[in-house]
Amino acid sequence: MSELFSAGADARPLAARMAPRSLDEFAGQAALLGPGKLLRRLVESGRFTSALFFGPPGCGKTALARYIAAHSNAEVVELNAVTAGVADIRKAVEQAKYSANSLGRKTLLLVDEIHHFNKTQQDALLPSVERGEVLLIGMTTENPGFYVNAALRSRVTAFEFFPVPEEELEKILDNAVNDKERGVSSLRVIMTPEARAHLVRQAHGDARRLLNALEIAALTTAPDDSGERRVNLAVAEESIQKRQIRYDKKSDDHYDHISAFIKSMRGSDPDAALYWMAKMLEAGEEPRFIARRVLIAASEDVGNADFRALLVAEAAFHAVEVLGMPEARITLAQAVTFIASAPKSNAAYLAIDKAGAEVREGPAREVPLPLRDANMDAKERGHGRGYKYPHDFPGHFTPQEYMPNPVRFYEPTDQGDEKRIAERLKSLRG
Repeated sequence: MSELFSAGADARPLAARMAPRSLDEFAGQAALLGPGKLLRRLVESGRFTSALFFGPPGCGKTALARYIAAHSNAEVVELNAVTAGVADIRKAVEQAKYSANSLGRKTLLLVDEIHHFNKTQQDALLPSVERGEVLLIGMTTENPGFYVNAALRSRVTAFEFFPVPEEELEKILDNAVNDKERGVSSLRVIMTPEARAHLVRQAHGDARRLLNALEIAALTTAPDDSGERRVNLAVAEESIQKRQIRYDKKSDDHYDHISAFIKSMRGSDPDAALYWMAKMLEAGEEPRFIARRVLIAASEDVGNADFRALLVAEAAFHAVEVLGMPEARITLAQAVTFIASAPKSNAAYLAIDKAGAEVREGPAREVPLPLRDANMDAKERGHGRGYKYPHDFPGHFTPQEYMPNPVRFYEPTDQGDEKRIAERLKSLRG
């Protein structure tokens, strides 16, 4: 453990030591910080405005905020929204006013986890941000559209950060292993290809998680006779442990995952559909919510191409209510794989939309007399007169008017059972 407490050593975690020192060192955010991109131009010009940085953990939000702070001529105040209250915000605002009036310096306010601020706390920032007394950089792992009120959002520019791609994580890992000044080069870490690949893959786009795991692996691996620390797959697995599932049922994660789930079923990919469903269930999503989406997909995307899809989905929905988790996952898996693998048709879905549009926009139609209820007004008003009972005719069918000015809404496809339906309707219409 001497490496942790050696005199003169930089005691900061590896992830902090390896923080980017230039804009070119920021990994995986070329869409924001590439040459000529807006955020890069704002930083390089020194005319930075209030902003929100949002994206998953370990993608560089805080690192960039601190880089901007270090290269600015402003007073820097840092708050964490988890622990800061209205009093802390007002104190920072008063300090900003003093710096502006007495020192002629602006104040850069860095607020981490800004989504934890309630409306009152956010409102306390508004006047100072609007007057330019403080430059605000708020950082959050959540979509600001869900947690930051519209008034504050309208006064800042929001920049979305993305998970760091694996090829960029590999570069970060190599730099940390080989960097003599900030990395773990002095520990002479040798990683097997399997260990390296595992850390990169399990980091899941989170550079901080990757570097924390590397540091743990390096410090807990004893050197061999040659002084090298050999990190194998077993050590890598222990160091990074189980990947935390990033899924918030109250944010856009919820909508993004259910969208991917539905589109995978619609796209006839049962494996992808199972993956997204498993991730939602592992993260604690309500099984009945998923079951409802399966019910909708059965009619919207399979329809009459395989009429059994709706029966299976309805049965699964009932089973989920009866069974509960974890057994409900099995029934859901059966329904999901059936619907994803079934032939697809949205003809019924399109038909009802067309019919609805005709009701709203088409000519007004009255029920033809032969189709009207004949129980009360058959003699006086002619209701039901002339109706042809289909079962009295060959094939249990006879042509007659069922809708004035008829319009065709349902157009069966050639998929699955609907092909047979299309052939029957063609023969009847013919």
